[in-house]
Amino acid sequence: MILDINSFNFLLYIMVIIAIIVFVALYFVEAGYGKLITPQWGPAINNKIAWVLMEAPVFLVLLYFWAHSPRQWEITPLLFFLFFELHYFQRAFIFPFLLKGKSKMPIVIMFMGIIFNTINGYLQGEWIFFLAPEGLYTEAWLTTPQFIIGTIVFFIGMGINIHSDYVIRTLRQPGDTNHYLPKKGMYKYVTSANYFGEIIEWTGFAILTWSLPALVFLIWTCANLLPRANSIYKKYQKEFEDEFSEQSLKRVFPFLY
Repeated sequence: MILDINSFNFLLYIMVIIAIIVFVALYFVEAGYGKLITPQWGPAINNKIAWVLMEAPVFLVLLYFWAHSPRQWEITPLLFFLFFELHYFQRAFIFPFLLKGKSKMPIVIMFMGIIFNTINGYLQGEWIFFLAPEGLYTEAWLTTPQFIIGTIVFFIGMGINIHSDYVIRTLRQPGDTNHYLPKKGMYKYVTSANYFGEIIEWTGFAILTWSLPALVFLIWTCANLLPRANSIYKKYQKEFEDEFSEQSLKRVFPFLY
């Protein structure tokens, strides 16, 4: 379904309002998955399966928009598409199978992720491949400061995100059940370096596309990850009290928060 630009912009405004509500709510109600999993969120399924089911929809929705767009082989929209899909291919089809342990994810959280990712894929795809003004994303866009700076920021963020996930996965040797405070890479500065990387990544995407849908996605990323980073910070602070007193760690933004 292709909306007219006014209806599309109205949907973006609604998404921003919901993001603000979610941001505030998550400072009072922790999303119970991963390090913060709790039985209060109801039945849970295998973490690997849940991550695939949750992240794959946005990959597939954008793929659908690309496949049905007359702009599919125009170089600038194609690069936007490839950058976005690169992240979600790794997130949906590689990252879950690198996870260790037998963690689970509550089904209700997985479904909330599916709903958001489907909507986000729709917003990005409709803008890039249908609603963006004709003549906006031409080859000339590739030499603009927005595209050059945004692309650099995007891939720096992706590198931080992937490396930070690697640091977490390699904290323990096989058979070790102890918990450790991560200290490598950006974890020297923050307790949620993976979230820092993801926020930087989508900041880059918002810059390189210079679009409202990408900005709304960045707002949602912050609304979801900042409260969660706060919860993880408090968990680590309590669990590793002695180590915390020796460091000046922040939650997600080095030296700031």
